[in-house]
Amino acid sequence: MDFYDFFAFIGWIIRFFGLLVFGVAAGWFTLYAFKQPEQCWQLQIAVFLGIFLFTVLLAHYSSAGGLGGFALGLGGGLLYWGMRGEKSPEEEIPDEED
Repeated sequence: MDFYDFFAFIGWIIRFFGLLVFGVAAGWFTLYAFKQPEQCWQLQIAVFLGIFLFTVLLAHYSSAGGLGGFALGLGGGLLYWGMRGEKSPEEEIPDEED
C-alpha cells in the first residue's frame, strides 16, 4: 500500500460516513415534511421525488460504499423517526381505578 492508496482509502471512509450522516438527515426531513399539520402535498411530492432521484443518481454515479452509506443512513433515519410516536396529552392512558 503506497501513499495514494492510503489517501484513497481515507477518502472512501469519509465518503461513506458523510453519506451516512446525510442519509439520516434526509430521512428525518422526509418524515418531517410528511408529518406537517397543514399537509402541503406539493412539498410531500417534491421531497419524495427528491429522495428517489438522489438515490437513483447516487446509484449510477457513486461507488457502492457511498450508496450503501446513504441507504443505511436513510433507512435508519426513517425507521428511527418513523417508529417513534409523538404522544399528545389527550392520548395518554388514564389510570385504572378499582
